[in-house]
Amino acid sequence: MRARRDPRRIEFFQGTLDSTSEIEEARIFDTTLRDGEQSPRTSFSYDDKREIAAVLDDMGTHVIEAGFPVNSDAEFEAVRDIAESTSRSDVCGLARVVEKDVEAAIDSGVDLIHVFVSTSDVQLQDSMHATREEAKHAAVESIERVKEAGVECMFSPMDATRTDEEFLIDAVQAADEAGADWVNLPDTVGVATPRRLYDMVETVVDAIDARVDVHTHDDFGLASANALSGFEAGASQSQVSVNGIGERAGNAAYEQVVMALESLYDVDTNIDTTRITELSRLVEDRSTIPVPANQPVVGENAFSHESGIHAAGVIENSDTFEPGVMTPEMVGAERELVLGKHTGQHSVRERLSDAGFDPTEEEVREVTRRVKDYGAEKQRVTMDVLEKFAREVGVKEEEVRV
Repeated sequence: MRARRDPRRIEFFQGTLDSTSEIEEARIFDTTLRDGEQSPRTSFSYDDKREIAAVLDDMGTHVIEAGFPVNSDAEFEAVRDIAESTSRSDVCGLARVVEKDVEAAIDSGVDLIHVFVSTSDVQLQDSMHATREEAKHAAVESIERVKEAGVECMFSPMDATRTDEEFLIDAVQAADEAGADWVNLPDTVGVATPRRLYDMVETVVDAIDARVDVHTHDDFGLASANALSGFEAGASQSQVSVNGIGERAGNAAYEQVVMALESLYDVDTNIDTTRITELSRLVEDRSTIPVPANQPVVGENAFSHESGIHAAGVIENSDTFEPGVMTPEMVGAERELVLGKHTGQHSVRERLSDAGFDPTEEEVREVTRRVKDYGAEKQRVTMDVLEKFAREVGVKEEEVRV
């Protein structure tokens, strides 16, 4: 049974938010295996893809974008096998608006085919070397072919946030009329801000019948904020990747978006959040992209405390210096009281007690002094070091009761 939000959650928002219910639907489209794999110097093997997809599926992720079927025989087989093996998630394959791409995606047996074409003038002129009308025509033809095959279709006007608004609406309405089930709005080079993305999503939601999805990049560190802004504006789904990996600075992070939805917006995503840390560590290992210690939700420091004031508060009540509406248990992590230069006596006493010692107040002060001095030399204070200090000071160990 997964951990749910604390019923006291309303206390944490008095004076901050008038309402936490502005998002009505929030689906998660994971692109770790497709855009995430496009991180420079990253490549997932067949087994890596199957293993990551299995965890995403078990957790209840709504959509898994398994790859680009036309890319290679190995990629095709991985996408096909993931599509056959998943039980809870829909599996998506990516395709350019090119016949061979679309046919490969259809043949792979995915539940959803994601077709894309550039719509910004800079990409049309200097990357695709096509006109606006040629791009729109190719998109319509591809969507119609996908729907003819009886497969759900998503259309992406690539570089939507740098596309002329009049042409963007023209393109998405043409896709809608061709039968697209989803229109994804990509912030391909990460230049959107939350308010600007909100306005674009709201405009598109009002202009079409298809459901709207957003794909945000992190070039300015705004990907997760933009993803949430998309939901607030009426998008039904956001594309994310585990640990935020992806092209350049990466994508909106799976763990950040899911936990913000669950804890800040009070939306039940039906995702098993208790496996988020496990999933993060798996992707970190297979991608060889290290997770920074200060990464939100899944970083080593996310639920760690060294400062004496903070540690003392957390020992008394963890809500004092943690969000309260998101606990380590909710994401499958553990809280840690870190020993170092900034450590206070409360933390030292707690750690000594955990290690089986029964110190006096004077002994706690002396051990704390040694911990601070040791940490000031930029040395890591491990439990072995703490126990060494305790024995040097002469702290008695608690009697073991049988």
